[in-house]
Amino acid sequence: MSDATTIRPLRASRVETWDHRADVVVAGYGIAGICAAIEAARAGADVLVLERTGGWGGAAALAGGFIYLGGGTPLQQALGFEDTPENMETFLLAALGPGVDKAKIADYCRGSVEHFTWLVSCGVPFREAFWGEPGWEPPHDEGLMYSGGENAAPFNAIAKPAPRGHVPQMADKRTGEKGGGYMLMKPLADTAQALGVRAEYDMRIARLIVDDDDRVVGVLARRYGKPVAIRAERGVVLATGSFAYHKEMIEGYAPRLIGRPAAAIEEHDGIGIRLAQALGAELAHMDATEVAFFGDPQLLARGILVNGRGQRYVTEDTYPGRIGQATLIQQDNQAYLVIDEASYEEALTTETSTPFFRQPPTWAAETIAELEAEMGLPGQALQATVECYNLHAANGEDPLLGKKPEWVRPLRGPVAAFDMRGFTAGFTLGGLRTDLDSRVLHVSGEPIPGLFAAGRCTSGLCAGGYVSGASLGDGSFYGRRAGIAAAKN
Repeated sequence: MSDATTIRPLRASRVETWDHRADVVVAGYGIAGICAAIEAARAGADVLVLERTGGWGGAAALAGGFIYLGGGTPLQQALGFEDTPENMETFLLAALGPGVDKAKIADYCRGSVEHFTWLVSCGVPFREAFWGEPGWEPPHDEGLMYSGGENAAPFNAIAKPAPRGHVPQMADKRTGEKGGGYMLMKPLADTAQALGVRAEYDMRIARLIVDDDDRVVGVLARRYGKPVAIRAERGVVLATGSFAYHKEMIEGYAPRLIGRPAAAIEEHDGIGIRLAQALGAELAHMDATEVAFFGDPQLLARGILVNGRGQRYVTEDTYPGRIGQATLIQQDNQAYLVIDEASYEEALTTETSTPFFRQPPTWAAETIAELEAEMGLPGQALQATVECYNLHAANGEDPLLGKKPEWVRPLRGPVAAFDMRGFTAGFTLGGLRTDLDSRVLHVSGEPIPGLFAAGRCTSGLCAGGYVSGASLGDGSFYGRRAGIAAAKN
């Protein structure tokens, strides 16, 4: 039992002493783990959470806090936005593919309103206020925002736009430290504690324990270098996060993110995925990545983004994560923002939640021709792009990419450009394939007995595209399913 250098499963017959026992054992105390623990406890199970750090929270507690919900939530209705599960499903099928799990998206959309109500019942607060400006997240405590490009081309012509980024209300907000993610986790942690959920901290899971029928019956962990055996009478839930910080997995599955992980924590080392793989678990969409783009959306919407050839390539007023994906994946990380003086000054007077993304321009010139030369672009490349853009912008139109009229204005007078090459970072979206009850599926298609998973260690709603709130959304939603299924197992 002392050999924890391998990730291969350990036979229960080799365990001499069980150090802890519970009906349901949850590995990871982030959003998926905490929701699994709550629902398992409510289903009557004795629940033990194993957390490798010194407290609950995970990546969720450090996040902006978007939970992607829709279909007509009470918050949407209170703020005058119409939405249906079918409309939400139409958008997600278009935005998150190709190759999405259609059954999972349909299931999530149908259960979205109930999930919002469940979160509120656990004490998660949402302020009835809408933030409609371009941005990564609301700068204050507004509870609703567009968080996936729903109101931008091409999706605004595919499904009726509706904001679905639900953000828990947070007083004294500090982005990246104590924002909406913390306010999501804190009430849930209080709920779990009130239900009698137990937690053991500084526990690093090392192996799954199986009986002679290959059913998962426990976990071998290590605490301060010593092995600890934990028995799970009904089931084990993996909620261990992504593989964004596992160098070899990134190189093997998602090489575009080599050297650029973000929006994740170093504990996201893929351990849950690897332990399940050792039991024959099926994986899905391991190359899928979310990509952050370190630019101020207020500036982006007012300017034009061009690639290394001086050509526009993305709708500048869309969800910044979509801009990031287009830049890294389609444009080899080459991006420049071109903006005129009037638009630049206007953007600087607008409130934003990301002031740290604002910086002086790299180049400035009196004309586009001069700017093009300063940037080192081929002659006429940028001039032709701006000429085409201005021709249609004079009529408030953007037939090439479909930017919304309120952001379309010809570039006139003195101009500047920002060198945004390499301004991307991201996290992984692929992982274990699970069914609608969060059972981990074997490569044969059958569930692995006793093993459940949720959150970023699984392949959730996203197969390629992304919307802010999908991770906390499907992590919490299918975390609940994992807890219920494990408790009934």
